[in-house]
Amino acid sequence: MNPTMIQFFHWYSKGNSTLYDQIKKSVSYLKELGISAVWFPPAYKSAGGGYSVGYDPYDLFDLGEFDQKGTIPTKYGSKEQYLDSCKTLQKNGIAVITDIVLNHKAGGDELERFHAVKVNPENRQENISEPIEIESYTQFTFPGRGEKYSDFKWNFQCFTGVDYAEGQENGIYQIINDHGDGWEEMIDDEKGNYDYLMYNDIDQRNPFVREELNHWGKWYHDQIHFDGVRLDAVKHQSPEFYKEWLYHLRANTGKNIFAVGEYWAPGELPLLEKYIEATEGSMSLFDSSLHHNFHKASLAGAAYDLRKIFDETLTQANPLLSVTLVDNHDTQPLQELEAPVEKWFKPLAYALILLRKEGYPCLFYPDLFGANYTDKDKEGNDQEIFLDKVEKIEELLKARQLFAYGPQRDYFEDANCLGWIREGDEEHSGCAVVLSNKEAYQKPMEMGEKYIGKTFYDYLGWFEEKVIIDEKGWGNFPVPAGNVSVWVMEN
Repeated sequence: MNPTMIQFFHWYSKGNSTLYDQIKKSVSYLKELGISAVWFPPAYKSAGGGYSVGYDPYDLFDLGEFDQKGTIPTKYGSKEQYLDSCKTLQKNGIAVITDIVLNHKAGGDELERFHAVKVNPENRQENISEPIEIESYTQFTFPGRGEKYSDFKWNFQCFTGVDYAEGQENGIYQIINDHGDGWEEMIDDEKGNYDYLMYNDIDQRNPFVREELNHWGKWYHDQIHFDGVRLDAVKHQSPEFYKEWLYHLRANTGKNIFAVGEYWAPGELPLLEKYIEATEGSMSLFDSSLHHNFHKASLAGAAYDLRKIFDETLTQANPLLSVTLVDNHDTQPLQELEAPVEKWFKPLAYALILLRKEGYPCLFYPDLFGANYTDKDKEGNDQEIFLDKVEKIEELLKARQLFAYGPQRDYFEDANCLGWIREGDEEHSGCAVVLSNKEAYQKPMEMGEKYIGKTFYDYLGWFEEKVIIDEKGWGNFPVPAGNVSVWVMEN
């Protein structure tokens, strides 16, 4: 079975504790489509309580169990609902991927006084104040949980920086603590040093912090027995930390837990490769460069040279560690990193990640279920967004499970029309895929000797006519204008 992941949420997923139940109710449907893994949103209590998407983590040990931040359940449900959803998936052979946010903490319980230096937000290596004493919410005592599961209390020594100082102008304040000189070392020098992202930035050089996070990883696994982890904001964290954390997680659980990191650097393949090298291949990365190409191609239409769609991508450079995607919660409309792939191009993009042998594809929730929501646009005006289910997405997913096997031959000679074939294997017949970003097209491709005389039909249902493979193993496969077709053998 070809592995396929789904991100089963988006930034505006409905609250009221319904998401976990929806995942549970969708198990049969997901199995039918060949989904092999479900990526959950961050499941722990966050500063926003029952309204939080989860990327402002407060208490990693509160999975919707304790009365904290004005709620017992998280936005997505209670701990009982979470565990039930995970067990249901795993009983049905679907893996659980959990979202891990270890870059920062938010919603501290008490103010604490310490020394810090204000820095230039555009160059965090440039101090714009002398060391000053500030107060910030860096004490985390978790009064709603007490010391159940862990007695560790966080204070300013656990953080490198904050963005809030009581009675002071907001900005980025680098904390002067006992565990390092300045920011942690990153692999890129964006903004001088991009260690700091938001809230209270965790100092992963602190040995007590590392010990606590290693303990938490094992504890978390013992709660839900997750099969994989999605690591948030690795661009802002030391590769050395995650290399160590994943080593301990795998050693302590006795499982080769899958890991994919979010290093969002569109069009900057060398940075992705550098991070993989620094982490010694211990995690995959989302192919933000391929998403960038999809976004550009969808805007450019017929002016985009499809032969370049995989240029400078992780999928081309290191396919075994590439997780491919068409959109996610950060790129969807009205988000800060908004760069959605246009509706017309999404079937083409999904064909490129689902029906080829390179990469591990990740489906985005609105592309399978649709979504509508309202938020402020960049001008501060309310805007309502309607995201439709991608045309023919179910057929493309099923084609991946039924036909996308065996050797692959590419026919990438035309700037506006790509084609490739999969020969199939001992258990599966193959397929021929053609996509066009311009007019309708017919592409001759070789299926191989074993298909001589066989009849192929359009699995997506665009064409009634059939293609018969000739005496040399070739067929002439049509595609509609600006679309994709998938041709498979009858019977």
